[in-house]
Amino acid sequence: MAESTVAPGEGAYDDVPDLSLSEEEEEEDEEQWMEEDEENVSVSCLFCERFLNSVPETLRHCESEHGVNVPRLVKKHKLDDYGYIRMINYVRAQKCSGQSLCELDGALPWDSDEFLKPVRPDDTLLQIDVEEMEEMCGAESELDSEVRDEAEVFRRRAQEAEERAARAEEALRRATDDLHKLRSLAQGLVLSAGSRPPLCLGAVAELRDDEDEAYFSSYGHYSIHQEMLKDKVRTESYRDFIYRNPHVFKDKVVLDVGCGTGILSMFAARSGAKKVIAVDQSEIIYQTMDIIRSNRLENTITLIKGRVEDVELPVEKVDFIISEWMGYFLLFESMLDSVVFARDRYLKDEGTVYPDRCSISLAAVGDTETHRERVAFWEDVYGFRMDCMKKAVIPEAVVEVLNPETVISEPAVIQVLDCNSVSISELEFTADFTLKITTSTQCTAIVGYFDVFFDAGLENKVTFSTSPRHTKTHWKQTVFLLDSPLPVCAGQEVPGRISVRKNRKDPRALLVTLNLAEWRQTYSLQ
Repeated sequence: MAESTVAPGEGAYDDVPDLSLSEEEEEEDEEQWMEEDEENVSVSCLFCERFLNSVPETLRHCESEHGVNVPRLVKKHKLDDYGYIRMINYVRAQKCSGQSLCELDGALPWDSDEFLKPVRPDDTLLQIDVEEMEEMCGAESELDSEVRDEAEVFRRRAQEAEERAARAEEALRRATDDLHKLRSLAQGLVLSAGSRPPLCLGAVAELRDDEDEAYFSSYGHYSIHQEMLKDKVRTESYRDFIYRNPHVFKDKVVLDVGCGTGILSMFAARSGAKKVIAVDQSEIIYQTMDIIRSNRLENTITLIKGRVEDVELPVEKVDFIISEWMGYFLLFESMLDSVVFARDRYLKDEGTVYPDRCSISLAAVGDTETHRERVAFWEDVYGFRMDCMKKAVIPEAVVEVLNPETVISEPAVIQVLDCNSVSISELEFTADFTLKITTSTQCTAIVGYFDVFFDAGLENKVTFSTSPRHTKTHWKQTVFLLDSPLPVCAGQEVPGRISVRKNRKDPRALLVTLNLAEWRQTYSLQ
């Protein structure tokens, strides 16, 4: 073997490639390693068992799904690195909800060194510092500002569109009223060469039988009549008005509009009326025929099946019209339209409609417990947010018996109706009102109710109320929930405006729009 001529250390590795990296190459390699590591990271959500692919994605998930903006909380509570770590470990250890975390104020429950110990090993959320949180919070603030600006633009556009729609609807209402007046005038000219006054025809009178079938069908079942008859405030008020003033009905002709089981007709007959004509479209009238015969009043009471707008009475004129036409919030069901029609068509000039006067009143309600049960309930339903349901719940007026202790203002009368002169167009109205607060609390709703008066020409006057401060009736009260409670103080006068109109799609239903301070909401009663 030939002896090597290369000395040790002198070029022994000259042919071996140099594997060392330059400083720039080392930085590039480290950045690549960090990017690959970040791509493979798995971050656990603070409030649920979901894992996400990065810290920013996890923070966005916490805000969108659980309502918690973590960077904003860090800024709100002025947390340093240790405070932030304690908060993360506290949330994981206590498994608290996002809502409870956001509602924290004052002393922080995680202000203990026991929460410096990680609850989850290798918790990625613990590996970011507060400065990064502040940067994220700043970025979010800019985004929130942009979102708020866009939201304000959309809000203004929506408000302008709503105002245009309101103006258009008002114009349509006036046009509809003008059309009704023209039809009334035309019919008045045709009837007996002008011997009868023009009739007040309204949207209800123009309904076809099939369109109005559901309304009359609801009165065809005995249960609703039983409920009304058992309402002593209602039934005994009518009885007392008739029996205490027998001279009014003696030898008179009386028309009972919407007679139902005929109780008012029988009161009038027993009080000395010469003739009572009772009209009702619902199927209950067949039972009423048996009731009238059973009480041997068939010679005094004549029953006619049909709508008063469609039938012909066996007399040309009547001395009095009696009717229990009131619905929820007084005007629901629009039966007063039929009474007005009958008044203009059949009542003598010196005749009277009873009840002759009604009023509608509003008052403020402070019932935070009920508001939480019906409105705030949707914010957390078994851990799920259902806030969108508020938009469906709040616009539905609630008919219920209100606890009188929850009334927190003096009543404000918003409308008085004279049944002997009111026109159908006046049954849709807008009124300003002021609620004088009697208790310092939070206003959570507005309650509406009505009062009824048997007054005109009577020696013995009778009245009754559906106010929550009086004996309950089957009409109960109508409650309009606010979307958010309104703080009020005793002695404060809260201005408002109310608009009541028929639903164009269903003229027996009502649409009620309330403005209170800067808040506005339209409710349906159907």
